Amino acid sequence: MKLILLLFALIATPLAAQTALPPAPYADQQLADPALERKAKALMETIRCLTCQSQSIADSNASMAGDMRSQIRERIMAGEQPEAIRAWLIARYGDWVSYEPTAAPILWPLWAAPLVLLGLGVLLLRGRIKRKARSS
Repeated sequence: MKLILLLFALIATPLAAQTALPPAPYADQQLADPALERKAKALMETIRCLTCQSQSIADSNASMAGDMRSQIRERIMAGEQPEAIRAWLIARYGDWVSYEPTAAPILWPLWAAPLVLLGLGVLLLRGRIKRKARSS
């Protein structure tokens, strides 16, 4: 009988657990100063939601996006500049969190690849046109 009660307690305990934390204080509450809110909103539109992955945190309803919105608003209210907040978010979550592309040296081949491919296409086209002109 004790074993059955113990098993029941182990199964029932997670059911009584809280499923969600309360929302962050500034997740859905705008700042009182319109200029600060504009700064915060502009930054939020350039930060990717880590849960949704295809929306900015300004558009996402995910709880993690709400936490990030709240952190941005709190830091803006404390006087921190948006670029410093962006740098903090990138340091914490990685480059992928920002919609703005970086120009890190490791990414230079990625930026150069379209130009290289376009140049190769032009060379191939030029060679084909010359060959066709000679055979005619």
